[in-house]
Formats: sequence, C-alpha cells, structure tokens
Amino acid sequence: MALSSQRAFTSATAVCPWKYQVFLSFRGEDTRRGFTDYLYRQLDWRGIRTFRDDPDLERGTDINPELLTAIEQSRFAIIVLSTNYATSSWCLRELTHIVQSMKEKERIFPIFYDVDPSDVRHQRGSYGAALVIHERNCGEEREEVLEWRNALKKVANLAGWNSKDYRYDTELITKIVDAVWDKVHPTFSLLDSTEILVGLDTKLKEIDMHLDTSANDVRFVGIWGMGGMGKTTLARLVYERISHSFEGSSFLANVREVCASASATHGLVPLQKQLLSDILRKENIQVYNAHIGFTMIKRCLYNKKVLLILDDVDQSNQLEMLIREKDCFGLGSRIIITTRDERLLVEHGIEKIYEVMPLTQDEAVYLFSMKAFRKDDLEEDYLELSKNFINYARGLPLALKTLGSFLYKRSRDEWMSALDKLKQAPDREIFQILKISYDGLEEMQKQIFLDVACFHKSYLKEEVIEILDNCGFVGTRIVIHVLIEKSLLSISVLDNCVYMHDLIQEMAWEIVRQESFDKPGGRSRLWLHNDIDHVLTNNTGTEAIEGIVLRLHEFEAAHWNPEAFTKMCKLRLLKINNLRLSLGPKYLPNSLRILEWSWYPSKYLPPSFQPVELAELRMQHSKIDHLWNGIKYMVKLKCIDLSYSENLTRTPDFTGTQNLERLIFEGCTNLVKIHPSIASLKRLRVLNFKNCKSIKNLPSEVELESLETFDLSGCSKLKKIPEFVGEMKNFSKLSLSFTAVEQMPSSNIHSMASLKELDMSGISMRDPSSSLVPMKNIELPRSWHSFFSFGLLPRKNPHPVSLVLASLKDLRFLKRLNLKDCNLCEGAIPEDIGLLSSLKELNLDGNHFVSLPASISGLSKLETFTLMNCKRLQKLPSLPSTGRNFFSLKTGNCTSLKVFPDPTPTCGGSTILIDFFNCFSLVDHQGSSSIIYLMLKKFLQEIPRSWKNFRIVIPGSEIPEWFSNQSVGDSVIETLPSDSNSKWVGFAFCALFVPVEEISATGHGRILFKMTEYGSFFIDVVNDVASDHLWLILLSRESSFDKEPTGRPETYWWNECYDRKIRFHFKVKASASYPGEKTLVKVKKCGVRILYEQDAEELNRTMKQYSNRKNSFYEDVTDCDFDKSDKVQGAITKRTREQYCIETGPSGIVTLGKESLCKRMKLSTASKEELKDSNLVGSREFHHPEA
Repeated sequence: MALSSQRAFTSATAVCPWKYQVFLSFRGEDTRRGFTDYLYRQLDWRGIRTFRDDPDLERGTDINPELLTAIEQSRFAIIVLSTNYATSSWCLRELTHIVQSMKEKERIFPIFYDVDPSDVRHQRGSYGAALVIHERNCGEEREEVLEWRNALKKVANLAGWNSKDYRYDTELITKIVDAVWDKVHPTFSLLDSTEILVGLDTKLKEIDMHLDTSANDVRFVGIWGMGGMGKTTLARLVYERISHSFEGSSFLANVREVCASASATHGLVPLQKQLLSDILRKENIQVYNAHIGFTMIKRCLYNKKVLLILDDVDQSNQLEMLIREKDCFGLGSRIIITTRDERLLVEHGIEKIYEVMPLTQDEAVYLFSMKAFRKDDLEEDYLELSKNFINYARGLPLALKTLGSFLYKRSRDEWMSALDKLKQAPDREIFQILKISYDGLEEMQKQIFLDVACFHKSYLKEEVIEILDNCGFVGTRIVIHVLIEKSLLSISVLDNCVYMHDLIQEMAWEIVRQESFDKPGGRSRLWLHNDIDHVLTNNTGTEAIEGIVLRLHEFEAAHWNPEAFTKMCKLRLLKINNLRLSLGPKYLPNSLRILEWSWYPSKYLPPSFQPVELAELRMQHSKIDHLWNGIKYMVKLKCIDLSYSENLTRTPDFTGTQNLERLIFEGCTNLVKIHPSIASLKRLRVLNFKNCKSIKNLPSEVELESLETFDLSGCSKLKKIPEFVGEMKNFSKLSLSFTAVEQMPSSNIHSMASLKELDMSGISMRDPSSSLVPMKNIELPRSWHSFFSFGLLPRKNPHPVSLVLASLKDLRFLKRLNLKDCNLCEGAIPEDIGLLSSLKELNLDGNHFVSLPASISGLSKLETFTLMNCKRLQKLPSLPSTGRNFFSLKTGNCTSLKVFPDPTPTCGGSTILIDFFNCFSLVDHQGSSSIIYLMLKKFLQEIPRSWKNFRIVIPGSEIPEWFSNQSVGDSVIETLPSDSNSKWVGFAFCALFVPVEEISATGHGRILFKMTEYGSFFIDVVNDVASDHLWLILLSRESSFDKEPTGRPETYWWNECYDRKIRFHFKVKASASYPGEKTLVKVKKCGVRILYEQDAEELNRTMKQYSNRKNSFYEDVTDCDFDKSDKVQGAITKRTREQYCIETGPSGIVTLGKESLCKRMKLSTASKEELKDSNLVGSREFHHPEA
C-alpha cells in the first residue's frame, strides 16, 4: 500500500550502520594545530560526524584497539599525507587498516599536504627515507613494512587534493568539506531523521525548482499552508539538503512564538542575534534593539552567500526586520519563509510561493499505519475503524500523527471510544495548533470566519459575499480573501465555491460551543438540528444568538414554542427549510437581515414584525396569502422570493421598497393581482412570474431600467406583456414560452438588442382576425422591420396562424434562442439568423419547416443545435466550421430528413455528438454504412489536428464488417498495441441496439459505454425507438480516459491492462430521470477496431466498393415514381426495415428482399391525388441516392 517514495523516506527508521561519517588520519606534529584542526572544525560545523584521535595516543607505537574500531565504524576516511606522516609507525598501521577496511576506492580521500603525490606513490624523498629507517628497525617484521609500502602506493593512486594547487589552506579545506558533504549528505538528510517522513519527495522537488540553487541570484521562496500541514518539516529537510552549498546558514524556528513571548520589537532581537551568530560563527553578539540588529545584518551579510529559514512567520515586521530586501544578501543567497498567511509573502514581493497540500489517501494510510501499528499497512481487525480516523484527518499530517500515536497499542473498545469522543469535540492538541490562525484574526474577520464555518461552507463565493454583506458586515470581499491567504478558507477552481478543511471547520464549531458549553441558547450560532430544536421548543434562546440555520434533507415535524424568538434581539440570520410546524411564530426580531423560511406555516407575518433591517425575504412553499397591507418602508430590502406559495393572491405595495433587485413569484398559481407600484422599481434586476397561471394582466407600462431577466413562461392566461419605457441596457433574458401573448409592443424592440437568451417555445397564435396591428407594419430603427409577423401554414394545418420571424441581425449578443413548438414553417426563419455571432444554443424542436437557411453555417459559436421532431425537415444546411471545443446536433424523429451534406462540422476541440434517432429517410437516401464510413474518414483526417472524441447514433441493423473485432452481446475484448507503435491513433467502437418491446411502445432509457473505471459515455434513448440503431464512438488515442487529467502517457489507463487486453462494455440502464420505467432497447452486438494512420487509405477502398454495390441495388427501383406523402412517412416510421423488405448485408450493404420496394410502397390513385392537393411546400418525391 505504501508508495515507493514513502518507503524511501520511512527507511529513516532503520539503524544507520556508521557511527562516524569521517575518520581523520594525520601526523599530529605536522598539522594538528593548523591545517587538520581547521579541517576538523569545518567538518564538525557542517554537521559531519568526524573521528579525531586523542593527542596523547600517538606517544606509543602500538595502535589502540579503539582506534581500529573507530576506523571500521566510519563511512569515509580523510588521510592527510604530510611531510613526516611516514615517520610514524602509528600512522602507517592506521593507514593500512583503513585500506583493508575500506576496499571501495571512493571511501578514502587522500590530501597531499606539502608533499608530491609521486614521492608518496614511489616512496621517494621523506617517505623513502622514513621507510628505510622502519625496515632497519623492524627486525623480523619486514612483512609489515611491505604492507605499509603497498598501502601508501594504493592511497597515492587515489584521486585526492594537492595543497600546492591552492593558494590558501581555507580554499583547499572548503573544497574538501564540500566534496565530503556531497558524499555524506543523502544519508544525512534522510536516514538520520527519527521522523516518519511521508509524501515529501515530490514536494521537495517542487520547492527545489523554486530555489534553483544553480542560479546566481538572490531568491525569496515562501512555503504556505494551514497549520499542521508539514511546512516546518519541509523547510528543515530543504535546509539539511542544501545548507552545505552556502557560506553561512541559519534556521530561525518558531518566529511567531518567539516574537509573541516579548513585545513586537524586542521579540525580534533574539532572532537577529541567532541569525548573526549562526552565519558569522561568533558567540555573544550584542544587539541592543531591532533597528540596530537589522543594520548589522545588512552590513555583515550583503556580500555573503547565505541560506536563511524563517519558520512560522505571522507578522510583516518580522520580515522587515530580519530579511527586508534582496540587496541585504550576497549573490546566490536563498531565503525561505514558512507561514500560514499568504498575504505576508505577497506584500513582501515574494513571487515564488509553494502551497503545501494535504496528503493523498495512500500517503495518509501509510502515515497513520506507521504511527498506530508501527508497520506500513493497516491491521485487518482495525481496518474500518482506521478508515474512520483517516477520513477524519482529511490528509492533515498533524492529525494523522497525533491520532495514530494516541491509538498505538490500544484495544478496539478504546478505539471506538476515541472515535465517539472526536464526534463530540476535537482533539485538544490538534485544536490548539489550528486555533493559532484564528487567534491572529481581527474581530470582524473572526465573526465572518465563524459565519462561513457554521452556515455557508460549500456555497458559491459570490453568494457567500452577498449573504455576509446583507448581514451587515463591511468589506466582506476583502475579508474572505484575507481568510484564504491565512489558510482558513479556500475557493475551488472547479465550482468557485467556498471550502475549508474539515478540521478547520471543526475548530470553528468548538470555538462557538465554548461560548456556552452546556446551554446552546447562550451561543452566537446554532446549526445542529438537536440544538435548534431544543432551544426553540423550550424557549431557551437568549440575546447572544445571532444566526440560526436549519437544513433538513427530508421533511420533519416539530412543535416549537410560538414565543421562541422573543428574546433573540440580536438575531440577524434565520434560515429554516423542510420543517412542518403546527403553529407559526408570534414574534420575529426586528434585527433580522435575512429571513429564509420555506414552508412557513402562517398566512401572514407577525403584526409586530417591523423588519427595517431586512435585506432578503425568502419564503418558498409558504402559506402566506399576502405579505403586508399598505406601504412598508424597507429601504434595505433587496430580494423577495415567494416561489410556490400557492395561497398568495396579490403582491404588496412596493412603494417603500425601491431598492428591490429580485422579485420571484414562480409557481404562485393563484396570484392574480399585481400591484402597479411594481412598474417603477428602477433597481429591479430579476422579475420572475414563471407558471403563475392565474395572471391575466400586468401593468401596461413598466420603467425597469436595471432589468436583466424577465420570465413569464407558463403564464397561460397572459395575452399582453407590458410596454418597456426607457432604456434597458442590461436586459439579457426574456422567456415567453407557453404564454398566450398575441403581440409584442413596438417600443420593446428597442430593449431587446442586448438579449442573450430568448425563449418563445410553445407560442401558438390562433386568431388571424385579431385587431392587433401586424408587427411587420411597424417602423423600427436599425433595420428592425419586425420581430413577429403572421403567416399562413398549408391549408391542411389545424393551426392556421404561424409565428414568423423577421430580421434577427440586431440580436448580436443573443447566446440562447429557444423556438421550440412555435409552428415555424418554411421561410419562417430569416436568412440573417447567421448573423447571430454570439449564439451558442439554438432549439428549433417540433416545427414544420422543410429546410433551413444556409446562413446557419455562419454561427461560429454554436455548440448545441436541436431539431427534434421536425417531421417535415428534409435537408440540413452545412454546419458551422469553428474552433469550439464542443458541438451537439440532435435530429431525432426528423422522419423526412434526407440530406446531410457535410458529414461533420470542423470542430477544433474535443467532442462532437450527433443524434439521428429514427431518421430512416436519411439512411434510405444515404445509407447508414455510407454515413459511418464518411464519419470514420473525416475522423482519421482530423485526429492529428483536433478531434478527441466523436459520437453518432443512426438507424442501422448491422455493424459494418470494417470493424474487424465483433462480438455478440454487450461487450467485446480487444488487445491494445504497444505504446511504441506511433501509428496507432485511436479507437472506433460500434454497438447495435434493438427494441425489446413492440415498436409503438414509448419510454426512456440510457445506454452506457464504459471503457474503464476512469470514465464512460452514455446516450439517452427517449420516446419511440422504431427500429434497430447503431451507435458509433470514435476516440483519439490521447483522449481515451487518462487516470489523471495530465495528458502524460504514463497516466493512460491502458498501462494497467494485463497483457494489454481490455473489455469494453455497453450496458442499458434506466434513465436517471425515469428510474422506474423499463428500458426499451438492448445491445445485440458490438465491435471495436484500433485505428491506425494507414486506415484512411483502406477506408477509401472500402467506400468505393460499398458505393458500387449500393448503386446496383437502386437500378431495380429507378422506374418507381410516387409521392412520398406524410402517410408514407408515417408508415415508414412505424415499420422495421424488414417489414418493407430492406435488408442489410454483412458489410452494411443495403439489398432488396423478395418483394420489390415499389410494390410494397405503391399507393392508390386516390391517395396520390389527395396528396397533390395538400399544398405542401417542396418536392415530396421519393428519390434514390443519385437523384
């Protein structure tokens, strides 16, 4: 379970085999008091454990056994070969033992001090003379002298240092110490640590990139993160790893604590003393005050290459008086600051900041295991309990270490008891460390932090800021940013919501609990269901309570005391939802700023309630029938939301609420009377009357200059909308869907130029004899001839009046246009629709046109184009060629569609989705295999430039044989090519799904294509699936579901496939929106093919063969000429291909059955005549593909 990197770090717990890192061998009378003494001091100062013998030991001739043991316990040896080294038999025996013990050459470092290496090697000069004397004096021990000679020769042949190559001994010693450190340092920084170090290797590498010690500049680097995350440990490891590369170094630990123990200024003096003492290597440096201390730092260090660590900085003056600016230090210097407050780093101009993140799940499991079990895996009997503690810690190293150590050698019962205790209150050690960040906040910052922790976590950032502003806090936006900088909050890049670490939130909860431990009514904030119920049932609330938020996921009943809010004179925030009360409150505090109470049980607010401070009033699903009588002056009120309050019959007088920004009455089905004062709310941005089915009239004119959204959808009795007076520069969304609106006031056209969303779906104007002036006769500025006009549909149409659009070119900001079910027929959509340069979504479902303007190809930003159930549509225009990342086309049940001229839009991004459900005419005209081959060809051409995945659904009953690997059922196994095969460009998948019940049945379902655990695709199968369909999926090699969104080859999922074999699944599931319904299709067969670069050429040959074979089929039906009426179309959509004798061969080739298609589809003469009189627009003749 442990990561390899973790194992490297946790090897720190192993016992180091070396007692000493260096053994120093030298001739005392030559170098002890000079060179060797300084060398020893430098090694010791660098923290390299060095053995140096006692001066008295050399007086004898026999080497001490302790000395021999020291040699054997040393990892390296430095031998100082001076002029008289060979005169000492002691030194020569020491040397011989070193050579015998350290056979690896790189463990011995010779220094030739004032001697020529060749004299040592060949034993000339002083060395030769000394050895001759030893031979003369040794008597019978001449073999020992021979060993000495051999040892000297071996050492002299090793790479070392010659003192004659250096001008000064200090220069030579620096080189020696640096070289030894490079050998010793990896063991020193990791193996010598008694800590269990987890997950730090990657973090160290990233910090090293910021430091870049090879660059000859001065760098300040910040390490930032919440308390307990391991910032100090990281900084100390960095210090140990690189401090040897600097002239001087200092690690100032616990800066915050040291400064807090004295006054702000005097607390810096001991830190300045330590810094100077560490770097200058002097004791008892006198610093009289912080200002003098900084002057000394600057004067002493401006030309030195130094490494400084300032650990746990929390005030800007600490940086100012210790490091201030880069000019204070010599080139190559590195200064590292650890802090919980990012702002300190930013203010000081520190650009290189590393944020320390929580441990991954694997790292957390490993660290907890090592602490709780002293091994690298969880014990089976404690597995579930361990997971609870690990999840509680949420990757915080401090919590994992503290909890794991506490639980070591404890029983299961004790573990369970500890877990229960944590649910009630946090661990004290963890709490105290995390609370340090809270203690450093200003009072308002503390209050905002507690509000977020208790009430607003996981809310959108802008929503949180708005709520806090409305609660009366000042400068909320900057405070939120300060809390983020202090590692107390975070903003998700995915959803822009406010989050905090769970243990930070628990720390905040504990702070509130400690306000009144035994009596929740004495706390400032209530958020737990039991506490709220206790206080409001027993009426134990006090003036201490500022906020109450109760969120219930399911309905519950309660019996609160109607007087419960009487004592809460400071209550500013009240949110209650999903609670059923028998009685409403008799009193609500006038201090309330936000009142949000869904299912409010009373018909009115308490008569004594004078909410002069109220900013938000939200009472969805309430029993309110009216808010207030007469005029109430509430100048701070910005929002009223009474959605789905079905008892509401009238709106209040808005005269005293002129600062309203949002009015929401959605779903108030009995709302009838709209007070005319609504027409003059000049700050109103959102006005929502959606599904207010009883509204018949609105004020004839409104002056809403700030209005952005106006929603009248579903107001089925509303025939006229107000006339807009004045400029409405921000008007962006208008919804009139499923209303009875019969005309658009001419003045409103001026206000629609800024629209981004227009929804007119379901509008059917039925009365052509209306006295309304046709809009096409209105003179409008800037080429606005009309937006609506009336046009006749064919004589057979049951609704003789149709909506017709005129010029659209001035709606250049429009992003969404919904014209679903608007009875649009041929010619109803103007050609200048292509000028809607901002349009992203276009919905034309359920209309009656035969073709669309060619200018649609100019909609360069179009992403979603929906044409479902356009049963008369015969031809699609060329689709836009753009650089967007997504494009979706839905043409399901377009039963007359024949032509799809451009098989795909050129999409410069990742995804293209095309839906041809039940488009049988398209298949009859172009052939399913032909369309599939065109898609494949296009995909293979586009892969190198853009496409990542492409999906299409189309009628068809056989998977083309080009898919070389096919399997009956819903899964297929494929062997993946090796990564070294550069011509492997992607995958092609195809699934055949068929109806499982009679064709006339309807329902909902979903087909899920699951590649691996890392991702899947799905399509929704909705309504009648009239026959067999094919689902084609094309994926580029790079987009096939990385395990992580890195795009790096090492993260691709296929790296984990055994023998590079993978099973691909197509599964049918109930739709998430209709979980109780049966699925109406099943996957009958599926296929896969690995795509290579050369497949494009093979595909061309296959397409030519297919085209020739298809043409031969149509030679038998070219004489067949009959009208293809709606009756014929209806017949086709209700028949399977087998019923009208079309079969598909092994390659997807269409062939004719025993009875000719002409005979099966022949109509009576009467039917033909009837169809000819139907005044349908456009040719309805049946053509073979070449027609």
